[in-house]
Amino acid sequence: MIRTAETYHVPVLLKESIDGLNINPDGIYVDVTFGGGGHSMEILSRLSSKGRLFSFDQDADAEQNIRDIDGQQQGVGKFTFVRSNFRYLKNWMRYYGIEKIDGLLGDLGVSSHHFDDEERGFSFRFDAPLDMRMNKRAGKTAADILQDYDEGRLADLFYLYGELKKSRKIAAAIVNRRKEKPILSTADFQSIVEPLFKKEREKKEMAKLFQALRIEVNHEMDALREMMQATQEYLRPGGRISIITYHSLEDRIVKNMMKTGNAEGKVKQDFFGRIESPFQLINNKVIVPSQEELDNNPRSRSAKLRIAEKKEDGRQQD
Repeated sequence: MIRTAETYHVPVLLKESIDGLNINPDGIYVDVTFGGGGHSMEILSRLSSKGRLFSFDQDADAEQNIRDIDGQQQGVGKFTFVRSNFRYLKNWMRYYGIEKIDGLLGDLGVSSHHFDDEERGFSFRFDAPLDMRMNKRAGKTAADILQDYDEGRLADLFYLYGELKKSRKIAAAIVNRRKEKPILSTADFQSIVEPLFKKEREKKEMAKLFQALRIEVNHEMDALREMMQATQEYLRPGGRISIITYHSLEDRIVKNMMKTGNAEGKVKQDFFGRIESPFQLINNKVIVPSQEELDNNPRSRSAKLRIAEKKEDGRQQD
């Protein structure tokens, strides 16, 4: 049994995302979200012995899945695992002496493994310590944030990253409770915020709240911007980027970067009124999972795939 598919993380939009890379068998590729190794294994299966793949993941748990790569893809490509946040893509490419890459894949968001791990605090389904760090070696935990941030900063966090209209009420309730005792577990947190949600929307609102905390703990938006910026620099003309997103915040950044070359979506035009961008969109309409995939993997329901190609001159086609 291959753990990647059965117990760690089912790769989403596997064929569509890898086909979208239009792989050169002798090329150099990067998978910035190794996870269970499913996408990496598929990329390796399409590489010759001259090809190379660098796979990033900051989570120690993901590193254990390298054995699946070793066991099934021996001699196919040259595989290098990089235990690091993908925001440091530029640093690591420089470290390995890579000047240009032929393609990059990212399956953003949280793996099934993290949601199902009772000890990590990613899900409100379990009573667990409020940690939520992808990299357990560094940074503030979710509990630290709930304890240290002032009321205004907490409200902004829940509004921006969770898109919660009751962000100020939630922040006020947290500040009032922490005066009495620290908020250390998912159960502690739920007991504070559940009374603020209507019963029929409780699970959806709670999911948004946990999403907002997770994004802040792991600096996900900053990391995504830095990775996309580095990709512009390292992707060779004709090379492709294939990115799967799971919520509107990260999808907006990816869409803006692909269309305009910047995370804000600011349009720049040349003298002739042509939009200047380093990428040409391969799919103008986002690719979503088929009904068959949704039936087999319900967690893929919010996935959106965008694919773009590095252009020669940095301008959109007329």
